[in-house]
Amino acid sequence: MALHLTKVAVGLSEVDGLRARLAARVEGGLSHVTTRFRPTRADEVIGGSLFWIIKHRLVARSPIHGFGEDPEPNRIRILIAPEPILVRALPRRAHQGWRYLAADDAPPDLFGGEIAGVEAMPGALLAELSALALL
Repeated sequence: MALHLTKVAVGLSEVDGLRARLAARVEGGLSHVTTRFRPTRADEVIGGSLFWIIKHRLVARSPIHGFGEDPEPNRIRILIAPEPILVRALPRRAHQGWRYLAADDAPPDLFGGEIAGVEAMPGALLAELSALALL
């Protein structure tokens, strides 16, 4: 089983902002997030996902494809898919940097065919329905 990471989407209030941020960082078909330290369990997280925390909830994930060097000194890139995948929202405290998340604790994807049309809903509506525990 793959190991996952969690990270706060700093300054964002909905998934639409995350989509725009990741789209602006696309290079060679992948997006990236920079960090100061390479995870000690880096080999285990490749194939896992980076789960995003927005407003104290895990709301989306980006599959991790690998790691790369950043042009800025003492920085490393986590190479991720450019389009986040929505997940069933779970409460999560904010934290600095990233944290590990076991595969058994990861929320399931929202689009398992259970709710038709959800992918077309605006991010603000998705956030509100998630907050009311309706998604």
